[in-house]
Amino acid sequence: MAKRGRACVVVLGDLGRSPRMQYHALSLARQASLKVDIVAYGGSEPHSAVLENESIHIHTMIQWPKHSHSLPKILDPLMLLLKPIIQFIMLLWFLCIKVPPPDAFIVQNPPSVPTLVAVKWASSLRQSAFIVDWHNFGYTLLGLSLGRSSRFVSIYHWLEKRYGQMANGSLCVTRAMQHELAQNWGIKATVLYDQPPEFFHPTLLEEKHKLFCRLNRYLCHPLGVQDCVSAETAGIGRDDQNETLFTTQVGTSILFKPNRPALVVSSTSWTPDEDFGILLEAAVMYDRRVAALLDENDSTDEGVLWKEISGGKQYLYPRLLFIITGKGPEKEKYEEKIKRLNLKRVAFRTMWLSAEDYPLLLGSADLGVCLHTSSSGLDLPMKVVDMFGCGLPVCAVSFSCIDELVKVEKNGLLFSSSSELADELLMLFRGFPDECDYLKSLKNGALEMGSSARWDSEWEEHAKPLISEVISKT
Repeated sequence: MAKRGRACVVVLGDLGRSPRMQYHALSLARQASLKVDIVAYGGSEPHSAVLENESIHIHTMIQWPKHSHSLPKILDPLMLLLKPIIQFIMLLWFLCIKVPPPDAFIVQNPPSVPTLVAVKWASSLRQSAFIVDWHNFGYTLLGLSLGRSSRFVSIYHWLEKRYGQMANGSLCVTRAMQHELAQNWGIKATVLYDQPPEFFHPTLLEEKHKLFCRLNRYLCHPLGVQDCVSAETAGIGRDDQNETLFTTQVGTSILFKPNRPALVVSSTSWTPDEDFGILLEAAVMYDRRVAALLDENDSTDEGVLWKEISGGKQYLYPRLLFIITGKGPEKEKYEEKIKRLNLKRVAFRTMWLSAEDYPLLLGSADLGVCLHTSSSGLDLPMKVVDMFGCGLPVCAVSFSCIDELVKVEKNGLLFSSSSELADELLMLFRGFPDECDYLKSLKNGALEMGSSARWDSEWEEHAKPLISEVISKT
């Protein structure tokens, strides 16, 4: 495939939060037998499969410091200009000096500025192929904070389009994006759908129990006052290896607790393109509607309710535990909102999991919720792909091209408002855990889709031929 036997994967960001680029590196090393250099920021660790692969070498750049909110706002335009200039110089140093000459640079977009410019320059200087993997459009993301009419956004859009057109080859994540690139950007792109790698799969009961044992210390502590989960876990030790909120070990047998809460997972980057408020409102609605359906009044003491649940009593509608994973700028804002909620049957926990534990959590959950709406309306949430790989059905926010991934009533449901999401939670979890046939049907659909295609086969069929062709022509 290659002349020099090397490829360079460029991520102007946290590699640990860029799984698609990690999978590119693994495929280049395994299936194309290349040495792979990854240039990225530090931050969270990538998957152990990347770290342990002897053919992959990671070059860590210094992260741009978050400037203090105490700086005068008049300096914001200066900082907006200074940041890409410094990043551009740093990228050129790594791509032209520190990294051995590769056959191809494969760069994640967005961010577009200064990444596309720097990689194009480096590819010209080193006579390497220049391949762009379009995850989304950078100018639409910038428009979320500055507004689409901003002059900065217009300049950004021009640079993104101009340098994107200079690429020797392009990959993109949806057919809708492929059409947009062809019609309005003059760029021919190959669709490479995100697919789960082999380490995203359903979790065995023993693995679930061990994971929940590790998470005991987090589940015991509510974000605010005591809730329906912390009330039950009060008697479970932080490092208890025999009992968790969901499972119990008796001798060598591990059993699910029949009155366990339903586990709902949502992975978020806590950014403006994911309205987490929808999930909070839906949780409140679920809590209130269940109380009404069970003919409970507002004066019902939650302490009595929690004591009955701890004693083993089951209700037609279960408690819900939402575990929200991820890092991002709006996390603290929403954690403060969660602390002010007063819910009887719903609890929230936020946490950051290792690359090894995250797939285990998805494979242990009962439902996934995706709040991704896409700044362009043309990309798909990779978190849903990972959920399907683990056999986890989803409820996802509806937007223009989500139907390329979520097949309604087969592997998930779509919603456009908090009320619709609350209705879906009530419908799916009625009779949980044994008599929720609709949820089980969606789970079977998710399992079927997750097992029908994997990253390696998708990459072999669509990415490898493009990369081989581009390298041979350079």
